[in-house]
Amino acid sequence: MGPALSIAVYLTIWWMVFLMILPIGVISHAEAGIDRGDGTDPASPVDPKLKKKFITTSWVSAIIFAVVWLVFFFHLIVLPPMTVGSFS
Repeated sequence: MGPALSIAVYLTIWWMVFLMILPIGVISHAEAGIDRGDGTDPASPVDPKLKKKFITTSWVSAIIFAVVWLVFFFHLIVLPPMTVGSFS
């Protein structure tokens, strides 16, 4: 797995994990009983804790990526070679 593919795989894993972690522990304004007036969505989070979620996403993604990298490094799964124009 080359550097470009490694970065692409890590970023894909990172976004998938981020989207899974994002709703965890979020309390909406409606659930908290806070009325912010007109123009505010009642489902918007009171405190999304994004910094904590970015950090959590990064280390969880690093662990998952390490497992994926080790699987490919030790050839537990081998991808077929791709050539230009071979889509079938």
